[in-house]
Amino acid sequence: MTDTAPTAISPSAQVTLPDGRVELAPGASAPSGPYANEDLLPVPVEKRTWTTYNFSALWVGMAHNTASWTLASGLIAVGMDWKQAVFTIALANVIVLVPMLLTGHAGPKYGIPFPVFARASFGVRGANLPAVVRALVACGWFGIQTWIGGEAIYFLAGKLIGDSWANASHIGGYAWTMWLSFALFWVLQVAIIYRGMETIRRFENWAAPFVLVGALVMLIWMSNKAGGFGPLLDQPSKLGWGGDFWKLFWPSLMGMIGFWSTLSLNIPDFTRYGKSQKAQTWGQALGLPTTMTLFAFLSVMVTSGSQAVYGQAIWDPVQLAAKTDNVVGLLYALVTVLVATLSVNIAANLVSPAFDFSNIAPRKISFRAGALVTCVLGVLIFPWKLYSDPQGYIFTWLGLVGGLLGTVAGILIADYWILRRGKLDLTDLYRTGGRYWYEGGWNWRAVVAFVAGGVLAVGGASFKPLIDGRPVPALEPLADYGWAVGLGTSMVVHLVLMLARGRDRLEA
Repeated sequence: MTDTAPTAISPSAQVTLPDGRVELAPGASAPSGPYANEDLLPVPVEKRTWTTYNFSALWVGMAHNTASWTLASGLIAVGMDWKQAVFTIALANVIVLVPMLLTGHAGPKYGIPFPVFARASFGVRGANLPAVVRALVACGWFGIQTWIGGEAIYFLAGKLIGDSWANASHIGGYAWTMWLSFALFWVLQVAIIYRGMETIRRFENWAAPFVLVGALVMLIWMSNKAGGFGPLLDQPSKLGWGGDFWKLFWPSLMGMIGFWSTLSLNIPDFTRYGKSQKAQTWGQALGLPTTMTLFAFLSVMVTSGSQAVYGQAIWDPVQLAAKTDNVVGLLYALVTVLVATLSVNIAANLVSPAFDFSNIAPRKISFRAGALVTCVLGVLIFPWKLYSDPQGYIFTWLGLVGGLLGTVAGILIADYWILRRGKLDLTDLYRTGGRYWYEGGWNWRAVVAFVAGGVLAVGGASFKPLIDGRPVPALEPLADYGWAVGLGTSMVVHLVLMLARGRDRLEA
């Protein structure tokens, strides 16, 4: 049985358009059976309508949120100045853009989401392994971001309404108004995602410029209070540009790359709606590194201004906005924070796991059902507890899983670009016994590559507070480079094992 043959795809099953995009042949029956449903099937070419602006707006909307705002502030907290922090973030996002574009290529070409794309390398059933790992990470982030959004409602509404809201009676350690804020924000997200991907596209188009304007308003406000831009730039590095800086630079760089490592896997969930390769390539290239760099710069400037004005650096934009007594300013800050959190949470943490959970049981779980599963799991993980100890839970847990996701990216890139040269059989991605069925639906070679890359990527990392020490102390020197180690290792192992099957079996 042929598993990967890139040159023997039946011309009757699919057609290739002059621009390189591929779709099911006119009149051909759509894939059916236990591994297909409407949400996982290839998007028809006429419905691949996202333009360069749509993809740029998507990234502007996802990058402008509380978590990315604090990326630069975290680097400054450990001793970097604004130039070093912005340089580190800019370089990281240029690097992560590369796997983003490579994995995103299959989206507009074939119209398939990430879990279906992963079937080519992991097997029709085996694709559930990377899909579930990715989905669980998203559930964690969804719950945390929802809690942050609820906090924004609670904190800023308390400034407007007064003590009756801010100091309401407590239930489970929090004011009942905080639980209400959390529930309201949760329901709002469910309502948007339930209306489908077209609603998400329109929301991102509107949210992107709104949030950017909000960040610029904060910069102007803070510079006026500080007496100009001079005090905003006056924060020297504690490290210099010598050995102390470079010792911190490399693990910081991996951390910044890891921030978007999730999207470097499931970006086909969005690019499958792309009007062309040019649209997704230019849209992401213009949207991701530029937006993250600009937002990092705004974060540093505003935070430096807060230090000059208030005598301490206020890294949380919600708390900083609450410093104003202007009612209009507070309302604008509330809406901006909510739109920013909504934008990133829906796009980055809800769309992808919805497809991933649907892939587990396509006949029973639709995209909307998968989204609801994500929303429920996002509450059941108790995000208020995760957020209460960011060092132990958010950065340890999500950082470790992020390292594992680098191994998946390595496998996807090696399989699609080197082994298959960008050629897939759409029909076989959805059926048993086809070229992507391997052994019982699993490609054990991809699983071995995933395990090997994962062990090297996170084996030497700290698992506190889950366990003391490191699982494999000898691998500690690799811990600061987890994403790169995982990606490189899995790529090499997957290529070696697949090529060992024989060139004739690769091209049969």
